[in-house]
Amino acid sequence: MTAFVLVSGCFTGGWIWQEVADRLRESGAEVHATTLTGMEDRRDESVTGTDLETHIEDVVRVVDGVDAPEVVIVGHDYGIHPVLGAADRRPERISRIVYLDAGMPQDGDPALRLVPDQEVRHQLLDPSGQVGDDWRIPAPVSGEWRRWGSTTGLDDEALARMSRLAAPQPARTLTQPLTLSGAAAALPTTGVLCTGSGLNIALVEDMVAGGLPQFQALADPEVSFFELATGHWPMLSCPGELTEVLIRAAAGEGQRITGTGKVPSYLRPFVLDVPELPRERVGRLDLYVPDDPAGAEGPRPAVLFVHGGPVPDDLRPTPRDWPGFVGYGRYAASLGVVGVTLDHRLHGFDDYGRAAEDVAEAVALLRADPRVDSERIALWYFSGGGLLLSDVLAEPPSWLRCVAATYPVLAPLPGWPAPDPRFRPSAAVQAAGRLPIVLTRVGLENAEIAATVEEFLAVTKACGAEVEVIDVPDGHHGFDTIDHTEQSRRAVERAMRSVLAHLRD
Repeated sequence: MTAFVLVSGCFTGGWIWQEVADRLRESGAEVHATTLTGMEDRRDESVTGTDLETHIEDVVRVVDGVDAPEVVIVGHDYGIHPVLGAADRRPERISRIVYLDAGMPQDGDPALRLVPDQEVRHQLLDPSGQVGDDWRIPAPVSGEWRRWGSTTGLDDEALARMSRLAAPQPARTLTQPLTLSGAAAALPTTGVLCTGSGLNIALVEDMVAGGLPQFQALADPEVSFFELATGHWPMLSCPGELTEVLIRAAAGEGQRITGTGKVPSYLRPFVLDVPELPRERVGRLDLYVPDDPAGAEGPRPAVLFVHGGPVPDDLRPTPRDWPGFVGYGRYAASLGVVGVTLDHRLHGFDDYGRAAEDVAEAVALLRADPRVDSERIALWYFSGGGLLLSDVLAEPPSWLRCVAATYPVLAPLPGWPAPDPRFRPSAAVQAAGRLPIVLTRVGLENAEIAATVEEFLAVTKACGAEVEVIDVPDGHHGFDTIDHTEQSRRAVERAMRSVLAHLRD
């Protein structure tokens, strides 16, 4: 017999699993719908010291009380944190971990990092980053649940029931970091993705294919995936479908992600053949300077290329040594401007502020270089670095002659902990005025990324921003290293010509 231990997310308790639990029992399974300390009928047990460790101990006690030989432990939303903590302490008892529309927290991660609406963070923490005097987070009312996840598939009755039965969440359960020893790292896992939240298997496949190390574990044969066409609470919106998925997951079924087995896209050659110009390394910057740096017209304009991310801190080579960025830097220098690449510190989703500081510092160093025309700078952003556009769009400086964005991510993607609200290009562009924007988009983009670009373009159209769109209909995300076609080459050349024309205007 298989036993399912079901652990729900914030504000809810064992009640939320009622229909799923009944169906699982009808299939012959043993079911334990767990209510954590402070939730549902245990709300009076919560005290100021109730934290993540309290909830981990709750789940460990349930696991210890199960007699069935196979225990499938399911974590929904925040529930994955106590689930992983319990699995780390009792790995020999767990046959599979199921991530139900949940993030992938690692050792040291607090649950607060994965809350979709980061206004909650600012409300919860005081200026020093500590929990304020109110040690419990009030439960949402019917119109507020969407701040915690997609409500697709829930009718008014379901939302009203959630609000009626919800309990305040002890704040320290979200702020205490998860502590993992790695004991459960090899356990089989299944991800159940709710497409109403914006995440799907295709996006996971794209992340794995991109080659970044942090996603390669998703291609492990012991990892499987399912999709549910619903929002963040499938136990209420589609209990029958969720029950079937859980039974299949326990049996080891689900779609596997196949690793490409190829050179990662970021290490493939640049799409253009460019002269092998030397570079100068200054701190985090690499400068590619034309042979005649002063030229007939004095100091040269410069283009600063800003890579995407997040990129792991220990990844080698770093982005400025990737063939694509080396190619862009050399290409710019071959056309008579200073090409500059940068290793900024966007290593995690909380690092956008630090990365923005690195970009600002790089610009200051450039403008102080006597070979650079301090009033003729362009900034060119790629992929996840697109969110960093916000600062210069919101307040375009006089020295900025153009911004460019290539296959950019222009809003946090599903499953991303949302960064500071400051990093919202669609809001910032309304203040951009006549700042020229050169945007390269690809026709074979992931749907979630493409949606952020379309939202941005809709806003630019409404506010009259000056945008040139360069389309690569048959291009993929990263086309400038993985799609060696004439279409790709023309797109890169056109984008560079446009940026340089604005620099020289």
